[in-house]
Amino acid sequence: MIDNYNIYHYNKNELSVLIIQGIFLCILLGYLFYNNILGVLVLLPFTFLYVKNKKTYYVLNRKWQLTKEFKDGLSSLIAALNAGYSVENAISQAANDLKQMYEKESLIITEFDTIVSKLQMNQNTEEVFHDFGERSDVEDIKNFADVFKTAKRTGGDIIRIMRSTEKTINDKIEVESEIQTLIAGKRLEVKIMNGMPCGIILFLRVSSPGFLDPLYGNLSGVLIMSAILAVYYGITKATEKLTDIRV
Repeated sequence: MIDNYNIYHYNKNELSVLIIQGIFLCILLGYLFYNNILGVLVLLPFTFLYVKNKKTYYVLNRKWQLTKEFKDGLSSLIAALNAGYSVENAISQAANDLKQMYEKESLIITEFDTIVSKLQMNQNTEEVFHDFGERSDVEDIKNFADVFKTAKRTGGDIIRIMRSTEKTINDKIEVESEIQTLIAGKRLEVKIMNGMPCGIILFLRVSSPGFLDPLYGNLSGVLIMSAILAVYYGITKATEKLTDIRV
């Protein structure tokens, strides 16, 4: 069970890959902008910033994966309730159904197994879903937990609520897929444009040796290249945010 979906812990493979990527990026930028080992060493600590910033990407992807899997969990719950199961038994049945659809390590399997375990310890169903919503910090799950709590206490139509939530999530998934398809080309263009400054410097270094020498090995050149690198970093972050469109 994940205690907080807003906190991501890298596994060894992920951390190794990101560190290697960060070091390579620092070496590349140090060589292109400063042309000496000192520049590379100065930039190397930014590897940790690179690794840290990537956590946002992993957190968002994990939440989105959980949202999609939760939709299938609701479908299984609805089917079990329609078959005449009580809510508690329907959750257990849904957990078994999900194990036929997903791998054992998947997020939704872990969460449903946790819910089943808590119910077996006589915890309140509404509180269990509320805890799930708070830990996940996924809007659809939190909304479902709130409405489910009200319906359970007032005798509302729980199946209708689940169907409504399932439809909302399904619509959101479809819209998100359309958005990602539409901006896929723009993201590629942004990546190419972000790589152009480094490409231009590398081209000049290779095609015209000595052309950029006035910018290397002296204080004024270091200051100019540092300013360019800072602006380059700011533009890169800005363009990434502009193309990071999510529902």
